[in-house]
Amino acid sequence: MFTGIIQEIGTVVRAERAKGLVRLTVSAPKIASTVERLESVAVNGVCVSVVNVRHGTLTFEVIRETQHLTMLGALRAGHRVNLEPSLAVTDRLNGHFVFGHVDGMGTVLKRRQLAGELVFDIHIAPSLRKFLVPKGPVAVDGVSLTVGRTPRPSTFTVHLIPETLRQTTLASRVAGDRVNLELDYLAKLVAQFLRRGG
Repeated sequence: MFTGIIQEIGTVVRAERAKGLVRLTVSAPKIASTVERLESVAVNGVCVSVVNVRHGTLTFEVIRETQHLTMLGALRAGHRVNLEPSLAVTDRLNGHFVFGHVDGMGTVLKRRQLAGELVFDIHIAPSLRKFLVPKGPVAVDGVSLTVGRTPRPSTFTVHLIPETLRQTTLASRVAGDRVNLELDYLAKLVAQFLRRGG
């Protein structure tokens, strides 16, 4: 489990493809000094297991299903990624509950710089958009954010403060970029409960 509070921005140093797997090696000195092999780390919001820790780098293996549902398969050497190690029992619960199980991908439609904030309009499939409500939680590339508006059945907005832009990779996102989205877990549970008739 995670909170969506990014602990380090890592840099992909290798992305090797073989036999359906993508093997990502990410430079992350801070997190590499605290995690061990087989522990979970969220990479751009995707929960993946560490398969190797070496000289300040972390290596992950990304299977085809994860490549299909997320943007991890598109990563190349030089790309920067948001990283968060899994919660310890004694950790403070900031952000919101994030499981690292990405629901799908969205596309940045528009980037608007306003006084003191950056606003993204994000396109999302209507089948996923129904789980978002104004002022509710959403994780965008693993970053805990609050939904601003939901003006259409396939769009929502998020407002980013300067500190979020400094501590995450979202400052580099532009119109046309795709992002990993994890929706509110409680909303999904309630919807499933109602579909099954209680």
